[in-house]
Amino acid sequence: MGRTSDARERILTAARTLMLSRGYSALGVAEICAAAGVPKGSFYYFFASKEELALAVVEEHWAGQRAAWTRALDGDEPPLRRLRRLYESTEAELRAGRESCGTVTGCLLGNLALELSTRTERVRERLREIFDEQVALVAGIVAEARARGEAGVADTDAAARALVAQLEGQVLFAKLYDDPGRLDALWAGSLALLGAEPAPDDEA
Repeated sequence: MGRTSDARERILTAARTLMLSRGYSALGVAEICAAAGVPKGSFYYFFASKEELALAVVEEHWAGQRAAWTRALDGDEPPLRRLRRLYESTEAELRAGRESCGTVTGCLLGNLALELSTRTERVRERLREIFDEQVALVAGIVAEARARGEAGVADTDAAARALVAQLEGQVLFAKLYDDPGRLDALWAGSLALLGAEPAPDDEA
């Protein structure tokens, strides 16, 4: 059982790495298995198709990312400080990825949304659900900030959706320009969107 579970994890890890660097469509099952160091038959033991694999990669990636988002957004600090912490952790992840891969690979979920949204409805639907979850997490922060008089928005859900879109867009720019520093403008833009004033410890 341990060996079969290990093979599945190796396939998922290899697929995630290859999808980040090369996308989904250009990948073949044989290449994924070669990168994972498993025979091709092992792939079809675990996954009925490449689409099934993509869904599994998305689920595993989001499980880890959801935990990271929750860590960043939970706690006793003021809500906007926790939102900024999410941005900082996202930029740190991009920088770490650039160190290991030699280039900014961006957001796996965003990359797949751009590539697969018109090709496979199952993946598209799951990605849509995940981005809705992200919006809900951020909406909680916006609602706290508004209740404390620190944000001037009327519609917390709309503001949260705009913040997630802004974050995803800056990550896309970071990938396009191969520069994690593209996220530096994110905080000022978010404060403007929220009608919020910078905290005393905010960097200019």
